[in-house]
Amino acid sequence: MSAALDAAVLAVIKDASARAVMPRYQQLEAHEVIDKSVGELVTVADREAEVILAEGLAKILPDATIVGEEACEANPALMDRLGDALCWIIDPIDGTNNFAGGKPPFGIMVALAEAGETIGGWIYDPLRGRFCTAQKGQGAWIDGERITARSSGETPPIAAISLVFADPARREALKTHIAPHYTLVDIPRCAAEQYPRIVLGENDITIFERTLAWDHAAGVLLLNEAGGKVARPDGKPYRVDEHLRPSLIGAASPALWDELAERMAAL
Repeated sequence: MSAALDAAVLAVIKDASARAVMPRYQQLEAHEVIDKSVGELVTVADREAEVILAEGLAKILPDATIVGEEACEANPALMDRLGDALCWIIDPIDGTNNFAGGKPPFGIMVALAEAGETIGGWIYDPLRGRFCTAQKGQGAWIDGERITARSSGETPPIAAISLVFADPARREALKTHIAPHYTLVDIPRCAAEQYPRIVLGENDITIFERTLAWDHAAGVLLLNEAGGKVARPDGKPYRVDEHLRPSLIGAASPALWDELAERMAAL
């Protein structure tokens, strides 16, 4: 893989943004926003963008399986293909609830996995034009500049902890035993924003309870390649074909990760 792949993927993403996403930002009609599940929305922009992304990515690597969030909503059996030899993973609009409400942040996320392991990740912010990229073993990049994850330097560290998908007992345990050790900030409800925030030192740690591949494959690779750490609480690496397992810890440094993992092990 190479910079040429980054450029090719960015061209596809920008095409989807220009044709399907940005024309509908703050322009959605009521009938163009659909309740997908409790607290989860989908818009016509999500669906149209995914088609454009799938068509464009298929031209880059014709042999790769394509697994998109909205395609999986229509056909859940498609999720069984995430462990294929090569697999494109698409989140056409991450942060759909924000997008549907006419506010940031939201983003477009694409990942490439090989036999269940993420080897490429691309995160695009259509409003700011920020492009985050990572390829396995080649570091992390934002807008063409190599980036190293950094902590905020704050004491206590800054935490954005997603409790949205935690069951009540788990939510209470996190609030009681984890939250007091950190300065809590609101989650952006957008993984395409949360992972860059940790890389850039805006947040120090995060906890995700739901770990679907399209939400996390690109961001996990970005933060790990930048020198931070994302893994399961037991230290095992994230795999896209094990996305139904709960809980991921992300941190700006391995030391911050170890500290949080130790606290979570006591829950």
